[in-house]
Amino acid sequence: MFYRRKYYMVKNEFVEIFNAHFNETNFPNQLKYGARLIGRWMVPKDEATTEVFAIWEYNSYDDYQAIEAKARNDQEHLQRINNWYEVHGGRDFVLKQYILEVRNEELKSTLT
Repeated sequence: MFYRRKYYMVKNEFVEIFNAHFNETNFPNQLKYGARLIGRWMVPKDEATTEVFAIWEYNSYDDYQAIEAKARNDQEHLQRINNWYEVHGGRDFVLKQYILEVRNEELKSTLT
C-alpha cells in the first residue's frame, strides 16, 4: 500500500470555502478515478490559520501516479477548478492570500 498526506495551511476566513470546494469538487473527482480517502481533518494553528490535511490510500505508488494523472487530465474537472479560483480572485491570489502552504507527502509506516 501507498499512503500520502495532502496538507494545507489555510487562513481561517477561507476554511469553510476551502472545505466546501473539497467536498463538492475535488473529493468526487478523486473517487471517480479510484483514490481512497482514509480521512480529512483540520486543526486550528493560531488565531489566523488552520491546518487542513487528508490521508489517502492507494494500492501502490504506481496506482497513485495513474489516478493522479487521470484526475489532473479530466478537462471538466479542470474547468471547475479554474472557475472556482476565478470566483475567489484567481489562482495566484488564492495561493498568496488564503492558502499559505501546500504539501503532498508520502507517509511511511513505522511498524515492522
